[in-house]
Amino acid sequence: MGIRVKSPGLLTTVQDTGRFGEYALGMPPSGAMDVFSYQVGNYLVGNEEGAASLEITYFGPELEFTEGAVIAVTGAEMPPKINGEEAPTWETLEVGEGDVLSFDYLKSGARSYLAVAGGIDVPLFMHSRSTYTLIGLGGHEGRALQEGDELKIGESRNGGGQVGKRVDDDHIPAYSRETELRVIIGLASYRLTEESMEEFLNTTWTVTPDADRVGYRYRGGELKFVEREQPAGAGSDPANVVDFGYPIGSIQVPGGVEPIVLMNDAVTGGGYATIGTVISADRDKLAQTKTNDKTRFRSVDLDEALKARKDRGEQMEEIKGSLT
Repeated sequence: MGIRVKSPGLLTTVQDTGRFGEYALGMPPSGAMDVFSYQVGNYLVGNEEGAASLEITYFGPELEFTEGAVIAVTGAEMPPKINGEEAPTWETLEVGEGDVLSFDYLKSGARSYLAVAGGIDVPLFMHSRSTYTLIGLGGHEGRALQEGDELKIGESRNGGGQVGKRVDDDHIPAYSRETELRVIIGLASYRLTEESMEEFLNTTWTVTPDADRVGYRYRGGELKFVEREQPAGAGSDPANVVDFGYPIGSIQVPGGVEPIVLMNDAVTGGGYATIGTVISADRDKLAQTKTNDKTRFRSVDLDEALKARKDRGEQMEEIKGSLT
């Protein structure tokens, strides 16, 4: 087949760029949480953009290759080992039939990505191979990997020609226990008092244990909403509205405590006010934070958000050009 799962790790799933364009059906995109690390991994092994990889969370799996392959490990500092010997990250490697890939304890970040030349070959579901575990769709049987699973590797274009290539050190991110996330304020920030909006931006928030592919919950302060008579159709919680769509990265504060940033597997809409949205260029950093890490939110305007997205795109093109 290609890869046999000897031990699945804490949460290892098949992910690609996601199934965007299905919000009208209530279908979130899923896909890689840290798009930067995921996509650079594909560049390293010579894959086309969108090839499926394995997303590895907090604690890595043990994988046996049943055929030779070209691989790369990117993302969190979760040192990989091939047959017990430590192997480099952000570099193209070759493994042979019978080789075993394992991972040491997490040192920084939260998610690693395993790219394989040819991609992880699982069936397409709504134009994506990404796993949406909440309802058991996509990926490998709609779930996280389990012991004994076997994964097929797709046909490689020229993975062997990539072996030994490495991402320049300047492009390899460092993951800190304290992270600043840039935010566009809105759509319903008017529901918070001015003092509470200032508190939201000035507080150092702590990531709670409720931090996963659905959303990240934070503690550290309490926010107050402007008093009003709730409109017909809205709930009694002061954070309730009649209905809103939830883009990835949108922030809601049920009850005024513990803000939640909604992530790739979150519902697409609901009845809580969204007070802001983490810009797309910073969601990779968010995905590499974990329980008890510290986070501050900084308000930016649309121009800065668009510039950050443009800069990230140029960086990706530079990396791609150096590796392909």
